[in-house]
Amino acid sequence: MKIISWNVNGVRAVQSKGFAETLALLDADCILLQETKAQADQIDKALEGIDGYRIYSNCAERKGYSGVTILSRKEPLQVISDIGIVEHDREGRVIVAEFENFFLLNVYVPNSGDALARLDYRQTWDLEFLAYCQQLQSKKPLIACGDFNVAHREIDIARPKPNYNKSAGYTQVEIDGFSRFLDAGLVDTFRHFHPDTVAYSWWSFRAGARARNVGWRIDYVLTSEALVGKVKQAFILPEIHGSDHCPVGIEIDL
Repeated sequence: MKIISWNVNGVRAVQSKGFAETLALLDADCILLQETKAQADQIDKALEGIDGYRIYSNCAERKGYSGVTILSRKEPLQVISDIGIVEHDREGRVIVAEFENFFLLNVYVPNSGDALARLDYRQTWDLEFLAYCQQLQSKKPLIACGDFNVAHREIDIARPKPNYNKSAGYTQVEIDGFSRFLDAGLVDTFRHFHPDTVAYSWWSFRAGARARNVGWRIDYVLTSEALVGKVKQAFILPEIHGSDHCPVGIEIDL
């Protein structure tokens, strides 16, 4: 099974950038999109030329903001939106597809914002989202994919020192929040297979950052420890354009 996760930074925007052709090339069984920035009918219309997938979306109340979508070739047992906490569930950040042997979760974690204005909220989110992941894990193994909006270690960010505790996505609060996911039995699959590889999944649009590979690794595929032995490979695809993020993914025997 091939699972791809990609923050598309607007599904309607990426539609005009060879998106259908890219998805055909990726040939994934499940494609998890973040930051769709559209309502469900708009997402369905944007994806109507992409055959072979069932489409499930969770959209923000605020139009043109946030949003997550799962495209799956196989029909899930059920699809669950949100985590059951009103404060978090207005922004369309979580959708889960349940399959026979695992849960597949798609998340777009809140950004702490300019001047770290939402850092306190982000800290609350991390704790309550982790509790939700632990609930799922108590029932069956979990694959959690998405834009976690944090570079976990120095190797995951091109310029760690000037960004540390100053930029959203690289504060100690956010780093500690992500570490708790690993402490709770989830494995960062890319780092598991590539402990010393420098690879990024997001680049600012400013100052030619992508061309110079001044990036951050903030998109992850995490799996329960019980599934790690089934993962054949974990990868990042920086050659795939269309967004300020690139796709990440795994191949797994399930």
